[in-house]
Amino acid sequence: MEYPLIVVQNIPAPGRRKQVEELLAAVGMSDQRNKRPDQLSGGQKQRVAIARALVTHPDLVLADEPTANLDHDTAMSILRLMKKIRDELETTFVFSTHDTRIIGEAEVIYRIEDGVLKTNEKNGGRDNG
Repeated sequence: MEYPLIVVQNIPAPGRRKQVEELLAAVGMSDQRNKRPDQLSGGQKQRVAIARALVTHPDLVLADEPTANLDHDTAMSILRLMKKIRDELETTFVFSTHDTRIIGEAEVIYRIEDGVLKTNEKNGGRDNG
């Protein structure tokens, strides 16, 4: 998780570790910090992948099924974290998902029906076809 902070942002070691620890805690993985990927379950790998995607505080995150393999509580925790990051760092999240937990939390939903892109905005519930 520290690699992009070294290569992309050149953040000194103490700052990198702090950012990594905060995100590991946010996704409930602090107790797994010293494990290698092959020692983690599928859900644990998913949580680390989410934390890794967020560690550089990007403007845009494209996420394909970000809550796949996660239990309900962990999935909701991840969604709360992403909303917090959206609000604090103005990061935009775009999800590709069938997960009703994400769909229910989305502000704008794009669907493809019969090859046509349709938009539902929760604010007003209009369909912009």
